[in-house]
Amino acid sequence: MSVSLESTTELKIGDKAPDFTLIADDGTSVSLSDLNGQKIILYFYPKDDTPGCTQQACDFRNHHAELVHKNVCILGVSKDQTARHQKFKQKYQLPFRLLTDSEGTVCQKYGVWQKKWLYGKMYYGIERSTFLIDETGHLQKIWRKVKVPQHVQDILKLL
Repeated sequence: MSVSLESTTELKIGDKAPDFTLIADDGTSVSLSDLNGQKIILYFYPKDDTPGCTQQACDFRNHHAELVHKNVCILGVSKDQTARHQKFKQKYQLPFRLLTDSEGTVCQKYGVWQKKWLYGKMYYGIERSTFLIDETGHLQKIWRKVKVPQHVQDILKLL
């Protein structure tokens, strides 16, 4: 079953981040609630190995050491299957986990499953979004309709 309706969730800064459990690229289960005590960058992106998504992942990779030094865990989420995540992660040497939301339930919870238009045709897809979650599991910052250039630098400035 695939999510077909546009997200109606409107999360706000200060809200408790919706908990979830998803499968990571290494086959393990990752639950948001298990990561309390550290900051989390939860970023949603449309598709592995596409130009914008690759640049975004590589930007997080290039600044990974700085983020880890600030006690930040990076999690990327898309609807891609685990095998595709594994190839993407290996190809670009990504040092953080990529999670599979094949049913789109977490995308719905975070309000990133949106109506989009391409060449005059409507479709549903993931709106590139990033959520900074604090050590207690609350939303500290929300970036919607993320533009990839300078995004990771903006996050670093905030931290």
